[in-house]
Amino acid sequence: MSANRNRLIIFSLSVAFCCIAAASAQTDDRSARRFREVAISPNANRLAWVEPMDGEGGPAIYIQDLKSSSTPRRISAAPGKSGREHDIAWSSDSKRVAFLSDPESSGQSQLYVADTDGGGVRKLTSLKGYLSDPAWSPDGKSIAILFTEDAPREAGPLEPMTPESGVIESKIYEQRLTVVNLASGNARQLSPADMYVYEYDWSPDSQSFAAIAAHGSGDSNWYVAQIYTLSIADAKLTPVYKPHWQVAWPRWSSDGKNIAFIEGLMSDEGSTGGDIFIVPASGGNPQNATPGIAASPNGIFWKSSNKILFTENIDGESGISETDLVSGTVSKLWSGPESLTVSLSDDRETLAAIRSSPAHPPELWVGPAGHWRQLTHDNDDIQPGWGEMKSLHWMNDGMRIQGWLLYPRDYDSSRHYPMVVVAHGGPASMVRAGWPSRGFNTFELSAHGYFVLYPNPRGSYGQGEKFTQGNIKDFGYGDFRDIMGGVDEVLKTLPVDNQRIGITGWSYGGYMTMWAVTQTNRFAAAVSGAGLSNWQSYYGENDIDEWMIPYFGASVYDDPTIYARSAPITFIKNVKTPTLVLVGDRDGEVPEPQSREFWHALKTFGVPTEFVVYAGEGHAISQPAHQRDIMERMVGWFDRYLNLNLNLKSDVKADVTTNETGSRR
Repeated sequence: MSANRNRLIIFSLSVAFCCIAAASAQTDDRSARRFREVAISPNANRLAWVEPMDGEGGPAIYIQDLKSSSTPRRISAAPGKSGREHDIAWSSDSKRVAFLSDPESSGQSQLYVADTDGGGVRKLTSLKGYLSDPAWSPDGKSIAILFTEDAPREAGPLEPMTPESGVIESKIYEQRLTVVNLASGNARQLSPADMYVYEYDWSPDSQSFAAIAAHGSGDSNWYVAQIYTLSIADAKLTPVYKPHWQVAWPRWSSDGKNIAFIEGLMSDEGSTGGDIFIVPASGGNPQNATPGIAASPNGIFWKSSNKILFTENIDGESGISETDLVSGTVSKLWSGPESLTVSLSDDRETLAAIRSSPAHPPELWVGPAGHWRQLTHDNDDIQPGWGEMKSLHWMNDGMRIQGWLLYPRDYDSSRHYPMVVVAHGGPASMVRAGWPSRGFNTFELSAHGYFVLYPNPRGSYGQGEKFTQGNIKDFGYGDFRDIMGGVDEVLKTLPVDNQRIGITGWSYGGYMTMWAVTQTNRFAAAVSGAGLSNWQSYYGENDIDEWMIPYFGASVYDDPTIYARSAPITFIKNVKTPTLVLVGDRDGEVPEPQSREFWHALKTFGVPTEFVVYAGEGHAISQPAHQRDIMERMVGWFDRYLNLNLNLKSDVKADVTTNETGSRR
């Protein structure tokens, strides 16, 4: 396996079928430096990372010599020009880095190579379309990329959908595996024109690839993608394995005999969890290398032909473990209550990591797992603007459920406090402790005097595959009971006012918010972001309909009853809770009509409600003004209905459409 395939990103407080991109925060973390990528050189002598540039946009790439005390040096495609630089990939000899940048045309990235000893930067491509995920061949002669020619937008269902009008075409823009010759710069689209490639890895001999690919639309058909090998010589695509669930992280063993991958029930591309499997590169029956573990592996690195190091979600924490394929044993190397991003060097021991926790902003660390030394101190002076975060557990339906509880800032045990429950997205995702994002930053509620509960109910990662599959054909029932069990657990021991509890969430969390207010009147206020109100209409509206088949067992056309059973709109007359509804107008994962349908029903029945549509936004809200508006509206809504008398008024002139009805109470 080539060393540059060792990058892993684990997101803090992930909301999976949604994450809101970074913008300015409302609490004391405004000046915290954010590290976006980290990549250690194969020889473990240098570290490269990506971070925003102060006052100049970015992101930008920096390189640090780990064997000296020299200051970090910026690597730029065009010094003096503004550009977004990202997707770092080290050459196997540790002398060069490949990366993507757009200094010549904003939004049109090209592939560049930099000599890390100061020999300059070379532009390799002049392509039109979307480029991503560069990786050097082990022999150093080529660089592979994923390339979508003439793509009208960035790949992925979180991005704003392209507006449609006139006769609607079923035009498919295929993301193809493309090989760029380092000497000539010639780019050859290798994978077939009718296949969409999602992930890949070089074979050790540089002659072929392991790839995850599918026919048809990229956004939807990731859910039915298979594992293939792809020969460079003749571009032959050979099926290797057709999975039962979803697959991710294909990684070729160093001896070239096997391909490792993660398979499990995954609700979103990029939100990875499951078990680790090994399949012969020539095809055959896969071997489960982690059967029955109470964790969810989310990244894999071959240490030898018989051992795999992997990262995992485990009981609400991040972890690093190792599995021996001969003995079948799994050994834990480290776990902790934090967010983690890691990269592994060729010695298979030295890791680079971006680490953060609710108490400590992100910093770079280097060393063996659990024995890192801190490399940067950029955020030493930054203090959290929220309270302490603690893990808690409770029992429900015979299962042990985990969640996180964020205390109010300046907590006083003699006072009674309101609380907001935050349901995460996915559902195949997990809330872990980490420094919050600058977008949907619900830590802001702690700064305003709230307890904040982050449950990881059945359907989440972190407890093994059986737990993740626990809400199949049961959305809104067992998972909702798990969440309410967490509310009751907090009420047993802490001064939370049962009359002042709210609920919020984005995507699946938005659905759970809509569902909650149709099932109980315990919540005094609710804020639903990109929520799903009607499974039956949703099936024909969204851009990723294949994701529902594993969860519901059939399409809505074959079994409409199972969809109606879990639809908030089915029980809409039960709602009494004032509910704020938020959504992007070009959301393809959970389209705007789902939010409109819910708001329209509440308005019809006289329930206090407000509906805000954000122009030009997809499932991930990316414009800073809109992010700030969302946070201020959310806090203001809870302050208004949970009787804190701290009504916040947004002074941001965001591009939104707002409708409101109902009276204050």
